[in-house]
Amino acid sequence: MELILWRHAEAEMGEPDEGRALTAKGHKQAWKMAEWLDHNLPNSCKILVSPAVRAVQTAEALGRKFKIVDDLAPDSTAEKILAAAHWPDSREPVLIVGHQPTLGQVASTLISGASQDWTIRKGNVVWIVQREKGETSGNYLRAVMAPDLLAK
Repeated sequence: MELILWRHAEAEMGEPDEGRALTAKGHKQAWKMAEWLDHNLPNSCKILVSPAVRAVQTAEALGRKFKIVDDLAPDSTAEKILAAAHWPDSREPVLIVGHQPTLGQVASTLISGASQDWTIRKGNVVWIVQREKGETSGNYLRAVMAPDLLAK
């Protein structure tokens, strides 16, 4: 299985939290990362998105169909995110567009085996793959990408 974690791009400050929209910088971050993802994601990738406006706007930059999932909201847990992605049982790659600190906790759990507060910066992607060899399986990082490393 492949799990791609995409933190929403930069959003404006304010309340209510779920209604915060992307800033101009956030839109640029989302477009840059969306272009990179579009070239690298398989067509079969399932895309699940937090209902927060900033996450939906980030996902819209990709220009692919996605599903809004309430369990990915800002107050979610790592367990809810992994359940929504059907980790590790899904046969197709899953892209999650969500929030900190939860995405960092998911990444740390899958890579280090312990839930820690890893930081995933705004607009960044962490791509995790589960590999099975014989009777053993393990997770590894396929990619970590930041929008400011991409041209444009």
